[in-house]
Amino acid sequence: MLYLVGLGLYDEKDISLKGLEALRKADVIYAEFYTSRLFGGDLEFLEETINKEIIILSREEVEEENIPLKKSETEDVAFLCAGDPLIATTHMDMMIQAKKSGIDTVVIHSSSILSAAPGIAGLQAYKFGKVTTIPFTHENYFPHSPYQAIEANLDNQMHTLVLLDIQSHINRYMTANQGLEYLLQVEGERKKNIVTNDTLVIVIARAGAEKPLVRADKVENLLLEDFGGPLHCLIIPSQLHFLEAEALVVLGGASPDILKDTI
Repeated sequence: MLYLVGLGLYDEKDISLKGLEALRKADVIYAEFYTSRLFGGDLEFLEETINKEIIILSREEVEEENIPLKKSETEDVAFLCAGDPLIATTHMDMMIQAKKSGIDTVVIHSSSILSAAPGIAGLQAYKFGKVTTIPFTHENYFPHSPYQAIEANLDNQMHTLVLLDIQSHINRYMTANQGLEYLLQVEGERKKNIVTNDTLVIVIARAGAEKPLVRADKVENLLLEDFGGPLHCLIIPSQLHFLEAEALVVLGGASPDILKDTI
């Protein structure tokens, strides 16, 4: 048996009762935090609650050595991840391989940034297009695909949720400021007026916390702000409905001027 269990967005208390039941049933419990991670607590509380050890695996141990999958051939295994368990491609592949191998699987869902970010910003979830991620770049790696995804969504009058890269093995988490600087740099090269200093952008930090941060403003103003600890993400809105604009003013501190150009 393989249980794929979501831990939610912010701390170990976000796990569902159904998830706790699965952990108590499991012979072995693994977790990964390279696709995302919890910043509001640690797993010690969870280990004490279920009176079992939780073994944290690296990307290589999950994707190359297939430790959870192999172990579930002979024992009941629970595999934990932050957010919802099937958002990451690697977890979906694990479930597919388990099914092919005749291993029973149970998916226990939890909250995801894909639904939480639009909600706490006051935007309508059905108006979002393709999600994109800004990666850490280096001398020989500077993809424009996130910018292009935003452009395509705007062409279709869709909002864009922009996730920001994490490298948990070296404790490196992209900030909203770094993500905005990347978009401005691509804008400087492509010059399509997609994301400029005057573009309205929403910054969300620590979604799932008791008091998450939501800020909506022009890029040039956001670049000067400190949004605190990770995790951060961005939303590039398209045409706003009046209620969406009002929410950004009330919840995100946006200028009331945005109420003038709504549908």
